[in-house]
Amino acid sequence: MSITVPAERIETQVNKRLQQTAQKAKIAGFRPGKVPMSVIRQRYEADARQEAVGDVIQSSFYEAVVEQKLNPAGAPSVEPKVLEKGKDLEYIATFEVFPEFTVAGFDSIAIERLSADVADSDLDNMLEILRKQNTRFEVADRAAQNEDQLNIDFVGKVDGEAFAGGSAKGTQLVLGSNRMIPGFEDGLVGAKAGEERVLNLTFPADYQNLDLAGKTAEFTVTVNTVSEPKLPELNEEFFNQFGIKETGIEGFRTEVRKNMERELRQAIKSKVKNQVMDGLLAANPIEVPKALLSNEVDRLRVQAVQQFGGNIKPDQLPAELFEEQAKRRVVLGLIVAEVVKQFDLKPDETRVREMIQEMASAYQEPEAVVSWYYKNDQQLNEVRSVVLEEQVVDTVLQKAKVTDKAVSYEEAVKPAEAAQAD
Repeated sequence: MSITVPAERIETQVNKRLQQTAQKAKIAGFRPGKVPMSVIRQRYEADARQEAVGDVIQSSFYEAVVEQKLNPAGAPSVEPKVLEKGKDLEYIATFEVFPEFTVAGFDSIAIERLSADVADSDLDNMLEILRKQNTRFEVADRAAQNEDQLNIDFVGKVDGEAFAGGSAKGTQLVLGSNRMIPGFEDGLVGAKAGEERVLNLTFPADYQNLDLAGKTAEFTVTVNTVSEPKLPELNEEFFNQFGIKETGIEGFRTEVRKNMERELRQAIKSKVKNQVMDGLLAANPIEVPKALLSNEVDRLRVQAVQQFGGNIKPDQLPAELFEEQAKRRVVLGLIVAEVVKQFDLKPDETRVREMIQEMASAYQEPEAVVSWYYKNDQQLNEVRSVVLEEQVVDTVLQKAKVTDKAVSYEEAVKPAEAAQAD
């Protein structure tokens, strides 16, 4: 876009800055506010003109895009054509715009909507999982087995040198938990209290600490104690750990079932949503503005560094690692926003309250949690965004090809990737 700004507008801005400078400039031989304008102009005009031109380019650009009803995606690249004093300012602004499109292809989207119930056998399995999660360990006078908890000291070295985070004393490790790198826990099976073992292992190529990825290390491990697992009984002491008192086994089962049903609803909803989003993407190919893609890649880089750590800066991570995910997120954001616009959707406040109440029901004082949400605008708006996205999904489902399928609880709550792998 070629933009021309009258010279008078530039000069007005330059003079305004020079007058402001004259009021506070401190120059030897003159009292503050009494410096002749000729001296001010001689010393400060170049800087004032540079600032004025920058501000006028910025303001005139946005005036132009508003007049032309354009929606820029990112900052423009500006190429000045005429910058001479006393002449009209001329420049060319090159920029991307948000794509203009109408979301289509709803009837081509195929959705498999699962349905399931929490059976008594599912509940029994969950109770066993809860017992295992609250396993207690008692010292045993025998060799270590998988699922035993070992208290260990260890020192790790790479090329004969100890490395940060590679040593610990008195740490608890459950064999088979896969908490350590491959081979570490297997190498301690059969060890007894007081025994020392040397493990020669290799860090995975995709290890989260990039400084150690793919390197060979030697770990010297001393086993202090070996403890065997003991599952807790389903009694009042066990129930109290979950904040459930004086209700007995049946009351506990009722509460656990409620949580499982909540998880089931969320899992089914999530799988439907993923299918809807995949369908919208396939039916609506969009050219992604590079500025939006670049911004999203940068956000993902920062998230990766925060999650995995290591001595690395976000911009050192290759952009191509994140481009596919960034493109999906940007395109879906554009599509969802357009569906909201096409169908004039607004957050259903009844659904907002229902969602907050369901989340709050997992806490001991639900009403206090509900009140907290309604007193925090940021949290409340996040819930509204989730509800609005659900309304987008509902809108698509009304037009898509939906097939209902009854499955077991276990299959319904299984993550989508795990289900595909099976």
